[in-house]
Amino acid sequence: MHADPEAMPYQSPAWLDSICAMGGYRDVSRFYDFGDGRHYVMPLVARSGLASVLNTASSLPPAWGIGGLIGSAAPHVEELSAIFADLRDLPYQRIKIRPNPRDGELWAAAKPNTVLAVPRLAHVLDLEGGFEHVWTKRFSGNTRNAVRKAEKLGVVTQSDSAGALLPVFYELLQRSFDRWAAKQNEPRLLTRLRGGMRDPIEKFQTIIDKLGEDCRIWAAWVDGRPAAAIFVLQQHNVNDARGAMDRALVGSTGANDLIQKLAIEHAANAGCRYYHMGESGTSSSLALFKARFGAAPYAYAEYIIEKLPITRLDAGLRAMVKRVIGFRDN
Repeated sequence: MHADPEAMPYQSPAWLDSICAMGGYRDVSRFYDFGDGRHYVMPLVARSGLASVLNTASSLPPAWGIGGLIGSAAPHVEELSAIFADLRDLPYQRIKIRPNPRDGELWAAAKPNTVLAVPRLAHVLDLEGGFEHVWTKRFSGNTRNAVRKAEKLGVVTQSDSAGALLPVFYELLQRSFDRWAAKQNEPRLLTRLRGGMRDPIEKFQTIIDKLGEDCRIWAAWVDGRPAAAIFVLQQHNVNDARGAMDRALVGSTGANDLIQKLAIEHAANAGCRYYHMGESGTSSSLALFKARFGAAPYAYAEYIIEKLPITRLDAGLRAMVKRVIGFRDN
């Protein structure tokens, strides 16, 4: 992994161990050697206790971030084509790959016509030049002002990599579930149930145990109460894995801006090159928030290889259920 300058914490052995340790998945990663020192690993997991012909192999599974290739060099289109062919011949009913967004054009060029591509959008901040350069040249003036406002208002911040802030983060995450329920016109209990199944507190504790110092929670307090927190993974690149807040408390205090600034500064000072701010989807407000820190948008795709049209059927069923309950996508 350390030979690949683009590798993300999501692609690390410790992250794969976290997925498998939570139960329900087993490691089925693939290794590719094209000679001349060009070799690659595809982190891949499949459901435990399920026959391959009924199973889905994922890089990575839902709510576990981005997978795709890591290797000794940037892959050629011909090599990616060979990898697509290898994956197609595996016995799984379906294989899902979410590659590094920065490699989006390369994967698109190699995609066979038989592979389904689901469009995605992510934002990535380039830390080249160090934090002072990022602060003055990439942060917008509004973002710098928001950070200064938070500091002037006395917003208190703290970071921790041992799990002490996990209860604070998780309580804010549950409040975020409630906010999303109202925004999406979804029953609150259903949103909390889905959120708790996707992101139980045990999941985050497992990640902390497996990644150690490579995992850090940044939190902010407004008027003595927890207002915002982010769950960040940092190796030689960074993944902002999850964010949560109490919007009423955050208000216009700049608390979110301040903890993002501190996490970015920490990463830049540690010599990290890229700060992956995660999926933005179709949310213009989320995209704007990330762009204010200088993060650039990357259009890429999730690739699905399947023997039966499960994805289209699943999408149709989900759309029908959303119409019935009046669900509003963010």
